[in-house]
Amino acid sequence: MNGRASSRTERESRLLQAFVQLADTLVDDYDVVDVLHRLVEHCVLLLDATAAGLMLSDQRGGLRVLAHSSAQTEMLELFQLKAGEGPCLECVHSGEPVHVPDLAAETQRWPRFAPRALEEGFASVHAVPMRLRRETIGTLNLFRRETGPLVQEDLLVVRALADTATIGILQERAIRRGEVVTEQLQTALNSRVVIEQAKGVLALAGSLEMEQAFQVLRTYARNGGRRLAEVARELVVGELRPQQLLGTKHGSGDA
Repeated sequence: MNGRASSRTERESRLLQAFVQLADTLVDDYDVVDVLHRLVEHCVLLLDATAAGLMLSDQRGGLRVLAHSSAQTEMLELFQLKAGEGPCLECVHSGEPVHVPDLAAETQRWPRFAPRALEEGFASVHAVPMRLRRETIGTLNLFRRETGPLVQEDLLVVRALADTATIGILQERAIRRGEVVTEQLQTALNSRVVIEQAKGVLALAGSLEMEQAFQVLRTYARNGGRRLAEVARELVVGELRPQQLLGTKHGSGDA
């Protein structure tokens, strides 16, 4: 088998793993925060993307950053929300994909976001809505350091990943009625708050970067077959000591 064929086989295997993990959310209890972090990681591994992020709508109609492949991506997504402009916001508001093959050509369209993204080293962005029928609950966003469009195969994959993740977030009754399950979405958003607090505790105790602290938290939760939010809460309230988790500091945290 030549290198190209081997690479394609490996990609197909990873793609199958990604869809199997997302499909599990349809039939079993699952940790939505961890699932969505795995989703953005799959996007970086499988697609021609440097980084990926995911925003979800909250109960008040606002948007929150729920998953990201790097701290840099999180900050750029948060900057969009603060600036009130950018491809990801347009994607959510329109319910349609927003493809930006050259950010340098969009400085008038997004005078605050485009220069900031370029400063961070990104040259193109592709935002895909997480939508069921007429309801858009969020957006899956790909950031690239190269200009140019995504190839058709990658466009199909990211659309399918976004659609599968959307269905996994919605309950069967809500699917029938065409409504968003706001309680489940809000639980995920609230969980993110305590997870951020736990990351801070670990970062301080172990002199870690925030991304390193998150990987420690994920590894400990996965090794114990527990939810991220449960472990985070115990750490924040003192039921777990940071040292109990820091033993997993060198865990891979791979999906």
